[in-house]
Amino acid sequence: MKGQPKGLIAAALANMGERFGFYIMMAILTLFISSKFGLDEATAGYIYSGFYASIYLLALVGGIIADKTKNYKATIMWGLIVMSVGYLLIAIPTPTPVPNLGLYLTLTCLGLLVIAFGNGLFKGNLQALVGQMYDNSEFSAKRESGFQIFYMFINIGGFFAPFVAIGVRNWWLKVNNFDYNAKLPALCHEYLAKGEDMVGEGLSNLSSYASAAHLDGTPVSDLGAFCNTYLDVFNRGFHYAFIAAIVMMLISLVIYMANRRQFPDPSKKSASGAKVSAEEVKMSAQEIRQRIYALFAVFGVVIFFWVSFHQNGYSLTYFARDYVNLDVINIDLGFTTIKGAEIFQSVNPFFVVFLTPIIMWFFGWLRKRNIEVSTPMKIAIGMGIAAAAYVFLMLFSLALPTKTELAGMRADEVQSLLVTPWVMVGLYFILTVAELFISPLGLAFVSKVAPPHMQGLMQGFWLAATAVGNALLFVGGWLYLHTPMWATWAVFVAACGLSMLVMLSMVRWLERVTK
Repeated sequence: MKGQPKGLIAAALANMGERFGFYIMMAILTLFISSKFGLDEATAGYIYSGFYASIYLLALVGGIIADKTKNYKATIMWGLIVMSVGYLLIAIPTPTPVPNLGLYLTLTCLGLLVIAFGNGLFKGNLQALVGQMYDNSEFSAKRESGFQIFYMFINIGGFFAPFVAIGVRNWWLKVNNFDYNAKLPALCHEYLAKGEDMVGEGLSNLSSYASAAHLDGTPVSDLGAFCNTYLDVFNRGFHYAFIAAIVMMLISLVIYMANRRQFPDPSKKSASGAKVSAEEVKMSAQEIRQRIYALFAVFGVVIFFWVSFHQNGYSLTYFARDYVNLDVINIDLGFTTIKGAEIFQSVNPFFVVFLTPIIMWFFGWLRKRNIEVSTPMKIAIGMGIAAAAYVFLMLFSLALPTKTELAGMRADEVQSLLVTPWVMVGLYFILTVAELFISPLGLAFVSKVAPPHMQGLMQGFWLAATAVGNALLFVGGWLYLHTPMWATWAVFVAACGLSMLVMLSMVRWLERVTK
């Protein structure tokens, strides 16, 4: 922290609380949509893609609002308030199975849209404020390390959030004498829709899982009654987990308001600015064009990283639910147990916190030896590392059956082919290294290259590029349902690998613009 601006920690702590609430939701969102409404992975993916895209697309709107009003601080504050309202809309417990699918699904999507708008007001503008802290020549050399610290702190919240989400859900299951089983919600919905006509071994597996779901060993004599009760309890636990997100959002608001005076004020900065000559304006306009071209080139490349990376809350979560042996992860806290596919959402934030100091030290070690790796080159390397992550998962998926084949297998057959949880840990380790080469450094690149009067807008465009990638997330769900597992991950290998080659071809030009 030596040599960093005073407001950095305050901004990081405010974002840490907000990310805690956000990661609670992202850990459970796709699983909640499937278990609440009985939707398949592809349909849930359209909602997930639309929501995740709108989060980052609306950041562009938030950036425009902040740039026009020059009131970043108030825009950020209202973002936190609006997000809290959105979480409230989806935290209110409603019955499952839902009595009216269209109505209750619309209410949930409305809550997600409100969250997305609040996030748009908050996320990009807070990042722009952090960038403005380094416009002072005293701190300009610390810009990249500052964004890495900022990124590390907010992921501390992301690490603990999935444990809270799982703990609350499993606590409510235990209160109602049920044990957690990741496969039961889908089977329950299928039984309620088809009855005895369930496909493959579904009916047999449902009976087996239902018998083991009662903590006191109560036999299940009526599968219909069991399915209705289990689904209602399971999803009410999810609703209660969203309440925890509201609590963390309010804590973030308190932290932000208590430290508001430490943040820079763009309106005062522009008001005190000196007038420039016509020649300087002309030169500035030329430079602005070059900077914008460079930024949009990078935006186009990172789209393919985000469509691959943000599978973590979608196809990778479904993969963990269906193909990973979750039985070996069972932390008994007495009042609840920590077990479930959502737990892997904590691995990425953990590695962000753990690896950030190491990567910062590595870059510093290179600089001391006069080896300076430019930010564009680091982003290209990150794309290559992301491709390697999916190569890793692809190799472990070569012998796995398709999702359709899995539905026709007995419970004991499914259990015998499940992979170790360490596969997911290894995957997220590699993906996190890639993320640390791309996301915080990309933010630093945008704040450095963006014209001073367009900081919020360019941060918004960075997030808008992320939105484009997120709009394509549904591709992962379609591949997950209709192709062999290894082929699903091969598509992301190709996307990241080709993006790396494109970025490498532009590195020298981007370095010239940066200088």
